Amino acid sequence: LVIRRSPHPSPLPEGEGAEWQCLGRPSKRLRPGVALRFGDDASAAAAVIRVAHGDGCYDVTFDTDDVFALLAAHGEVPLPPYIKRPDGPLPFDRERYQTVYASPPGAIAAPTAGLHFTPELLDGLRAVGAATVFVTLHVGPGTFLPVRGDDLNDHVMDAEWCEIPVAVAARINEARRDGQRIVAVGTTTTRALESSVDATGALRAGGRWADQFIRPGHRFRVIDALFTNFHLPGSTLLALVSAFAGRERTLAVYEDAVRQRYRFYSYGDAMLIQ
Repeated sequence: LVIRRSPHPSPLPEGEGAEWQCLGRPSKRLRPGVALRFGDDASAAAAVIRVAHGDGCYDVTFDTDDVFALLAAHGEVPLPPYIKRPDGPLPFDRERYQTVYASPPGAIAAPTAGLHFTPELLDGLRAVGAATVFVTLHVGPGTFLPVRGDDLNDHVMDAEWCEIPVAVAARINEARRDGQRIVAVGTTTTRALESSVDATGALRAGGRWADQFIRPGHRFRVIDALFTNFHLPGSTLLALVSAFAGRERTLAVYEDAVRQRYRFYSYGDAMLIQ
């Protein structure tokens, strides 16, 4: 199971733990009412399947409010399937498949553009005058669900929780007023920023569900440049890149990347679009 808090929790009976949204590919079909246990003894934590949405997505109720502790004790790093680990993730994966600036838990996967940054690189950027600020977007299942059908307008993007600190919103708004460029590291950062703009064009602080599907035709109101990896065909991430760079330009860049044998996906190469 890959777990995150449900964006639209249903009412729970009094005394039950929090409801979470989970992705699962079990060997035995999971139906509503099926109980799951984590551990071998009678006091082990348990969970119950409440709703099966299809496509491996479930609403699950846990009998503990500290689900992050449960994951730390029994979980493994949710590596993408193309990272081959026949016997499961290795000890160093917990550190490597993570950005150096990761802070609050909640995402189901690492924001891959950030994997390129080291403390030394961040220090080097600051040394040449680039200010760095941090926002949060908890990557959810919707980021990885492929676009089905031929019309992007028919695709419904799943909500992801994002938070913009007050000081960060003020710093970005100030930089925009002064004509400074805003460079977003990753589609996750872009989605958090573009989903947090008010009617006047100012960036709002606070937390909210980002449910905007950024696709060609979107008017970007915060970022001026985007640092991002190469993404899968048919993905919402590639749609966002096409919205920012233009479809034809994006296709040309990807064709050249294939010719040059660039690496795609999590530990792949990256590009700066401006």
